[in-house]
Amino acid sequence: METHRPTLISAVLPAYNECEGLPVVLSSIGDVLARTGFAYEIVVVDDGSSDRTRQVMLDLCAGQPYLRYLRLSRNFGKEAALSAGLKAAAGDVVILMDADGQHPPALIQSFLDRWREGYEVVAGVQSDRTESWLKRRFKALYYHFMEAGSSVVIPPDAGDFRLLDRKAVDAINALPERNRLMKGLYAWVGFRTALVPFKAESRVAGHTKFTWTQLFRLAFTGLTSFTVIPLRFVSIAGLCISGSALLYACYLLFEHYVHGDHLPGWATLSVGMMFLSGVQLLALGVIAEYLGRTFEEAKQRPVFIVAEDSREKARVHAASPVYDATALVEDATRQSNNAAVS
Repeated sequence: METHRPTLISAVLPAYNECEGLPVVLSSIGDVLARTGFAYEIVVVDDGSSDRTRQVMLDLCAGQPYLRYLRLSRNFGKEAALSAGLKAAAGDVVILMDADGQHPPALIQSFLDRWREGYEVVAGVQSDRTESWLKRRFKALYYHFMEAGSSVVIPPDAGDFRLLDRKAVDAINALPERNRLMKGLYAWVGFRTALVPFKAESRVAGHTKFTWTQLFRLAFTGLTSFTVIPLRFVSIAGLCISGSALLYACYLLFEHYVHGDHLPGWATLSVGMMFLSGVQLLALGVIAEYLGRTFEEAKQRPVFIVAEDSREKARVHAASPVYDATALVEDATRQSNNAAVS
């Protein structure tokens, strides 16, 4: 099925302390988007950076009308930054990319080709991951739990590098939840999805800001947001322990009345009490996590707060509203046509 030609393509990049690499990354993405022949914009969401990201982006936006810079009031996390970018993106097609340069801009054209074939979502799948056997097993087990407890199927090696049709973007923006695992939300809203393999490139500058603690927190958010498997495991554990205790009690009674043996003393009792106490605390901890998520959702605080928007600032200082949506599309179209001619 042939899809309509987009009026505008939006590229969304969440950034945290990426001032050194942003000029190079934005230049390469802009060159690729210009060659597509479509109007385009690039939205950079600054997730509370503490380096010179703000100054670098404001300088770049001053000379490039297709660039838009959003600065969040603090570090809300990558999931919130992606949500802010999706809210701000005006395109009929939205392409999500990392700001560190590891997502190859050359793949954008392949994404658009699959989109023109009728796919509403096109996800990049990293094909060259070098991971330890233990990490691969943990990842496989994690995604197995995610699929077992819900109807969501998440490709294990598909991250945030993807293309979203406007229908998918609107569906994600309409979701009210605060605790977000974007990979899960992409899958939950559905739509026809194509997978495109790619090889991650080296970072343009700096090092990764994503720690193991953040990774674990994000993984646990996914489990508690998309599946009730932890609660089911607690129930099964309680059933198994109760059944084992009943069988052990029958064995002790048999030994006492048939063989006349004395019942075991305090060692058995104390070990059993400590084991059951540990299981009870574990069960309460899992229930508390779900209750805590419910508490967070009930407060209805926003996922993010935008402290600064370069486009709003441009509207205030410009003699005429040159940054409205219509003018942006017209200006970007002229730039694309000039690039195609040259």
